[in-house]
Amino acid sequence: MSAPTGRRRAIAKALTALLPLAPYADMEKIRADAGAVHMKTLPPSIAVWLATIAHIRHVHTDYEKLLAEGYDRDSARFFVKEQTNMMLTRWRATRLLDEEEEE
Repeated sequence: MSAPTGRRRAIAKALTALLPLAPYADMEKIRADAGAVHMKTLPPSIAVWLATIAHIRHVHTDYEKLLAEGYDRDSARFFVKEQTNMMLTRWRATRLLDEEEEE
């Protein structure tokens, strides 16, 4: 089940504000993930941020490979933080992962 229309609009607005230059295919996946049922209690901007980080981590970094090699999630996240921030920068994101941030 998808998010109600008002929430979908808020998610779209938050996504455009956060990632002005992200490719359409990435934006659509992030939009869908931010609108997922398990995100519905979060403010749209937080849902978009979490969906963005998860998408970049799983699609545009070595995260999955590190997990497959036996790294735990926290270690794998640490090792892909720079790749994640590089992608956010490429998409002209208005926010980056900082050093002590935990998602």
